[in-house]
Amino acid sequence: MTEATRRKPGTPCWVSLMVHDLDVTQEFYGALFGWRFQPGPQQLGPYVRGLLDGLEVAGMGRLPAGRDLPVAWTTYLATDDADRTAESIRSSGGTVAVGPLDASDAGRMAICSDPTGAVFGVWQAAEHVGTAVAGRPGTPVWNELLTQETESVVKFYRTVFGYELEPVVPAEPDVVTLRVDGRPVAALHGAGKALPRDRGAHWMTWFEVEDTDAAARRVTELGGRVLRPPRDDANGRPATVADPEGAVFTVVRSADR
Repeated sequence: MTEATRRKPGTPCWVSLMVHDLDVTQEFYGALFGWRFQPGPQQLGPYVRGLLDGLEVAGMGRLPAGRDLPVAWTTYLATDDADRTAESIRSSGGTVAVGPLDASDAGRMAICSDPTGAVFGVWQAAEHVGTAVAGRPGTPVWNELLTQETESVVKFYRTVFGYELEPVVPAEPDVVTLRVDGRPVAALHGAGKALPRDRGAHWMTWFEVEDTDAAARRVTELGGRVLRPPRDDANGRPATVADPEGAVFTVVRSADR
């Protein structure tokens, strides 16, 4: 399935990772997901895009030398107007750390954080509309915000992006599904005391795999770590892992595959 089309505002459209050693990171994800790489916009330093069969899946860049910044996957949410969205983020209690700025002819972007400090990107597409293939192993399949509790941030995301909300069910886990035109696109997950203290609130990217157990073993073989072993749940069979620089992500064989 290909999805090389412009996304509706609020829909996750791209994921990107900033690291210290770009060569080692390319080797890791190339071996894990079968990605090949090509250069991308260089405004923020060396940057490449991961490809599956020539189709763009995700981006990777090199962190500025000498700056001790966190290594983490960043979820980008689509917008029709990055400047207007950035202003809405500021007025709703969030922060705009970078931009908005043009990424060559690809589009216009900003790096932001919500009121709890969770970092995400905003993407206004031009030539680059985002991830060009979905549903296959090696592609992003889901994005969720892990936070202390959802009540304090749900208003922020609804105000900025206009999401329709699937509310929390009493006595059920604190999870709010975000919908665009009736379709689930992401979720807010209140993790309570299970939220890692060293990371705080953060967006998590889930990547589809053919076999979760085999993918988790491969992560270890390639120098990464398994943080939460494979298990079965309503979403399929996920495992939480980290790459050699510590960037955390989830691999999953989805229940509907």
